[in-house]
Amino acid sequence: MKSRLPISPSSPSEGLSFARFAWFVLALNLAVIVWGGFVRASGSGAGCGAHWPLCNGVVVPQDPKIETLIELGHRLTSGLALIAVVALGVRALRRYSKKSLEERSMRRLAWLAILFIFGEAALGAGLVLLEYVGQNSSGARAVWMAGHLVNTFLLIAILALLAERSSSGATDEKLPVNGVPVGATAGLPPRWLNFLSFTALLFTAVTGAIAALGDTLFPATSLAEGFAQDLSPTAHFLIQLRVLHPLVAIGAGVLWIHLAQRIRAAAPAGARAGFWARWTIAFVLAQFAVGLLTLALLAPVAMQLLHLLGADLVWIAGVLLVDSTRRGSPAGFAPAS
Repeated sequence: MKSRLPISPSSPSEGLSFARFAWFVLALNLAVIVWGGFVRASGSGAGCGAHWPLCNGVVVPQDPKIETLIELGHRLTSGLALIAVVALGVRALRRYSKKSLEERSMRRLAWLAILFIFGEAALGAGLVLLEYVGQNSSGARAVWMAGHLVNTFLLIAILALLAERSSSGATDEKLPVNGVPVGATAGLPPRWLNFLSFTALLFTAVTGAIAALGDTLFPATSLAEGFAQDLSPTAHFLIQLRVLHPLVAIGAGVLWIHLAQRIRAAAPAGARAGFWARWTIAFVLAQFAVGLLTLALLAPVAMQLLHLLGADLVWIAGVLLVDSTRRGSPAGFAPAS
């Protein structure tokens, strides 16, 4: 199969520079996401009051509380992430032309990255302006948080695709193995298997965010008390929904391990798809362990943040795993670099 790289004619150093910048922007956004989790877990979301983009009605707060510094720090790093994503998008639009299908695909990813980073800013501003922060335990906050999380996951998926494809090159052809499309299982078309897997993972993330919010607003002093809260018919809905997360997470994790194992078995030795299959399995198993430890330790902030980062890594690995099976040489079934 002839390889078709999605990179416009340019020096190798320019391509390497773009790829490194793309990975940096992805890492920066992951750091901002984890810091946002700390804002929620520490109850600092209302640190700047119901003001945005100002903090307590001013540009630079005077004698700020620790909650104000935490929230303000998140806003500043979020602004830096927005600038970085826009810069990445502009570089991609300048680097990739409209000459080929592959380059047009990269340009679409660039536009989507810009769109979703502004969506992040708007959703974050909405949380503050609508006062869905601090000790707010309303259903509206849970729904808004779910929307924010889905937007975040889509953003990091787009950034991961930009980084990976710019690093390895791509083609839009789907490569069959022994006549069987990669990803097909139990008669289920690959597109539906992928859709089911990603839907399960998104649902896991949403239930995880709700569980984390419940842990923050209604902390338990022991496992026994926590289980009693979960099963109480008079408990707050955030507590009652908390029990969903481990059940959904187990199902989604098993599904992703199954999918990754099938892709790994189909991929030639040293293939990129096999590389991401191994990391997907490793991240899922690590998440199981971190989740159990978080539960046993009554969800301390540090474990919540580690669990949040793990969820992002599972998502990224899964996105790049599935993407590698939809593309041929050199990224999908060529040796991993």
